[in-house]
Amino acid sequence: MQTTKVTPVLKRTLGSFKLWGIAVGLVISGEYFGWSYGWAQAGTLGFLITAIVIAAMYCAFIFSFTELTTSIPHAGGPFAYAYRAFGPTGGFVAGFATLVEFVFAPPAIAMAIGAYLNVQFPAIEPKWVAVGAYIVFMVLNILGVSIAATFELLVTLLAIFELLVFMGVVAPGFEMSNFMHGGWAGSDTFSPAAFSGIFAAIPFAIWFFLAIEGASMAAEEAKDPQRTIPKAFIGGILTLTVLALGVMLFAGGVGDWTKLSNINDPLPQAMKLIVGSNSGWLHMLVWLGLFGLIASFHGIIMGYSRQIFALARAGYLPKRLSSVNARFQTPHLGIIAGGVVGIAAIFSDSLIVIGGQPLTANIVTMSVFGAIVMYIISMAALFKLRRSEPNLIRPFRAPLYPFAPALALVLAVVCLIAMIYYNTLLFMIFAAMMLLAYAWFRLTHQARADAAEDLQLRGLQPVPAKSGK
Repeated sequence: MQTTKVTPVLKRTLGSFKLWGIAVGLVISGEYFGWSYGWAQAGTLGFLITAIVIAAMYCAFIFSFTELTTSIPHAGGPFAYAYRAFGPTGGFVAGFATLVEFVFAPPAIAMAIGAYLNVQFPAIEPKWVAVGAYIVFMVLNILGVSIAATFELLVTLLAIFELLVFMGVVAPGFEMSNFMHGGWAGSDTFSPAAFSGIFAAIPFAIWFFLAIEGASMAAEEAKDPQRTIPKAFIGGILTLTVLALGVMLFAGGVGDWTKLSNINDPLPQAMKLIVGSNSGWLHMLVWLGLFGLIASFHGIIMGYSRQIFALARAGYLPKRLSSVNARFQTPHLGIIAGGVVGIAAIFSDSLIVIGGQPLTANIVTMSVFGAIVMYIISMAALFKLRRSEPNLIRPFRAPLYPFAPALALVLAVVCLIAMIYYNTLLFMIFAAMMLLAYAWFRLTHQARADAAEDLQLRGLQPVPAKSGK
């Protein structure tokens, strides 16, 4: 008797507001730290140019990416779009790149949470705080997507509120002359030498927006995804663009920005210049700023678990990782697997040094490599599917097609070239990891042949647009 293969599925519980919270929450820690290193490379004015160009890339990308997400609302996100467009090998490239982005970013954020609490409580070991954060938020994700998404929305709103408070408190001390002084990589006037800094600062501008696309991996859990996803994505990218530009301008205009360009807490230090070190505003910023880190950390756990689930369901990873918890209907083994990798990275931080820097200092750049490769193949998939599947149901069509996706594609390629030039060793490690993963892909072809048939991946019929109950 032939056994029918059953495809594991996730429960649809998320509306537009919660999806918006996931999209913004995935990214919002990037408004609190990391981006100011771009000033060290390019200066305030040079980095402003970099940030505006990257913001344009992300806006064009998200408006185009939304077409894919609503047409193919699949937990695999970019993996599913590339598979549909280019077959199993395309799915492998997108799936690997997305895994690198989403599995490598959380350890760095967890260590930032640990370092933050260590400042307040020096007796606490940062690594154990980071491990504790993994355990707490893995459990929260396992308990159910609705609970996890509600928590994500709450901490995201608190993080946004705190950024608005920061801008309001420092606004009286803002002077454009402070922001412009030495703004071209230390010079008051633009010269061709500033171009080098503008390109070198690309990873730090990407950090403002990195991982917003992770909300697509909640597509199988979205109610009426063809309506809710566009609202969440478009609202999310506009929210983040306004916050990124506002935070950067206000922080750079309150004093000597060079003192903020090589530290992990630019916002508290900028506020200290205005209100002093004993102000209640400053203490509120420091404590509530933790919510920005938590929102991104928690949201990315949600994202990597859905990617692992989708890849395992399709036969790219061990089948067990596609298991769905019977009680909570969440991919519990995928959540745990990504956490094991992250915790291993945390304890390897001081043992593995690349380019003179500890591991967690490099994995942010590594996750950016994964993101850019994924952006490129996603935009290529959009063009391919427009030609190969003209009758695919497209509830949302990319505006200004083909110009918007072409802009996103070209800028992503430029970013990749610049990243390779300034981070050659890390790119070689990334490429070696991809080759090893490709060898696994070739050796496990039977697992994909044995996987339950997924109509959204294979494009055997138009994808239904109805929400599930």
